[in-house]
Amino acid sequence: MKSKSSVIAQKLVNLYRQEHVIQGGWAALNPIFVAEATPDVIREMRNIPTSKFLIKHIENLRNGTTPMDSIETDLLPYSGLMSDEMQGVSLSDEDWSELESALNAFTPTQEGLNLIESLSVVNRLGDEWYNAIKSALSIKPELFAKWELVGQTQRAYYLWNIASDIIQRPITERIRAQVQADMPEYETYLPMFGDAGADLLNKLRNSLSSFNHDDESSSSVL
Repeated sequence: MKSKSSVIAQKLVNLYRQEHVIQGGWAALNPIFVAEATPDVIREMRNIPTSKFLIKHIENLRNGTTPMDSIETDLLPYSGLMSDEMQGVSLSDEDWSELESALNAFTPTQEGLNLIESLSVVNRLGDEWYNAIKSALSIKPELFAKWELVGQTQRAYYLWNIASDIIQRPITERIRAQVQADMPEYETYLPMFGDAGADLLNKLRNSLSSFNHDDESSSSVL
């Protein structure tokens, strides 16, 4: 079984590589990098190929070299090349057929996401698959809205995982500030999970209320 530090290290590297599909971009991810990259996590991260740029990025965030809503150009994933290349993405007739069939069958569930992520065209495009296909779909507006639903579903599951992690541990000032900033997104996406999402959203709100209450109690004692 992997250690908790190695799991967190892999999660941070995955987030770094997938920044292009995460709403809020670096402004949303950088506080997570700073908060979760403990010395043990950094140690595990050094064993993951291509992680050296992320480690340097985290160092820059902590020493103030890089603002919390940015990243140095030379530390971008894939050296920033993939974002330029995806503008010229073209899909074959076979790609279009596979994609259209999958989108027509898509449901906003984890199973639906698994179906999309198993497509050969998605695997061929690598980590830039979402934005690359979104760019290609600009010529097929009838499929574009369905692709947007894929992105919304992916974002919903990302926020579900983050919220579930937050309520399992003591909340810090940094996490509280980030949750407050992202609360409109939680309020938008978590209801997609029905009663379970509403329950998780309430727990997230309660964690903020509890933190504020504890903070006020400490102030009154002082």
